[in-house]
Amino acid sequence: RFYFANGGMDALEAGNHTLKIEIKPYLKNPALKVGDVIANGEINLIVPKKYVSEGQKAIQKIKPNSGWKVSDEKFNQEKIRLLNQKIAENRFREITGIVVIKNDKLLLEEYFNGYERDSLNDTRSVGKSISSALMGIAVKDGYIKNENQPLSDFYDLKQFKNYSSKKDSVTIKSLLTMSSAFDGNDEDSDSPGNEENMYPTDNWVKFALDLPMTDNKIGKNWHYFTAGVVVTGDILDKSVPEGLEKYSDKKLFQPLGITNYKWQFTPQQKPSLAGGLRMKALDFAKFGQLYKNEGIWNGKRILDKDWIEKSFTNYFADNKESEGYGYLFWRKVYKVGNKSYESYQSSGNGGNKIIVFKDIPVVIVITARAYNKPYSHSQADKIVQQYLLPSVLNE
Repeated sequence: RFYFANGGMDALEAGNHTLKIEIKPYLKNPALKVGDVIANGEINLIVPKKYVSEGQKAIQKIKPNSGWKVSDEKFNQEKIRLLNQKIAENRFREITGIVVIKNDKLLLEEYFNGYERDSLNDTRSVGKSISSALMGIAVKDGYIKNENQPLSDFYDLKQFKNYSSKKDSVTIKSLLTMSSAFDGNDEDSDSPGNEENMYPTDNWVKFALDLPMTDNKIGKNWHYFTAGVVVTGDILDKSVPEGLEKYSDKKLFQPLGITNYKWQFTPQQKPSLAGGLRMKALDFAKFGQLYKNEGIWNGKRILDKDWIEKSFTNYFADNKESEGYGYLFWRKVYKVGNKSYESYQSSGNGGNKIIVFKDIPVVIVITARAYNKPYSHSQADKIVQQYLLPSVLNE
């Protein structure tokens, strides 16, 4: 686990290696404590060189009918060839697609491991950011007053278990920012609201609203809480005309020209905004570019600019363990040379990303299927920071 998570594959280039092993006891509860060495040894490894053809390293040509204007801007092609080689050597694992948009034009489009342009990618929690967009559209259309509306406007919370008056104060905004103070934390396997406890139930909304509240202050303490995003989907479904499925198609997907996609559904057969929405990589890029365009697509306003500004605001600047979180978007800062590039991104299990940079005209999509692997997100970050950004910026 630690070997892959910390870049062990990069250490094992072709040739002879000595792997030194030290065994230490450790305890994580919650801080990591490490004891003294209790055993050690060495293993000699011979790593054969993997043959990579010129075709595997070559930059893939953008085919016609992408739905995008194709960029003629120059970029560092050698960086992309090296990236393609790493993917072919399986040093970057289970990558299925890479798309780069620069100045609203398609600069790079590549597919790997049997995937192609029309493949529908299961990007898991990338779909949470779709929930954020749909909430913004519903606010724009007047079906939701604003994100500060409390749950009590939509539910009789006394009908659910573990009622307390604090539940009445939970807002849509606190669900969008993962700070609702429900006793739910997907990063804690013992949390009653962990998403793995939700999926076997026959009503995911009830599961969430039945949860007790913690002592945390609403809007202040961040915990990754998938069940809360399910609730945002239910609020939308009961608030917009004809339900969430038709509304999202009419107000978001059709205007973006997205026609081929698949929802994951809740047990009540409602679209699940918790994740699992499948789309083409190029269509995920459209979603990212919509945010880069400040809510406008083909001259038509889909999202209000101020909603995007709120979505791309870090509400947890004092959290040292995270670079930040907005309205179901992660904040991430990449460094190339001595420069920093701030982004907000949709992120999903497996290493899936839609990355929108704030100060440069670039949107990056990575699709991958390294589900539940410890290296999935770190390798995606490495692809962006060491290969894609330097290439696009000609560093």
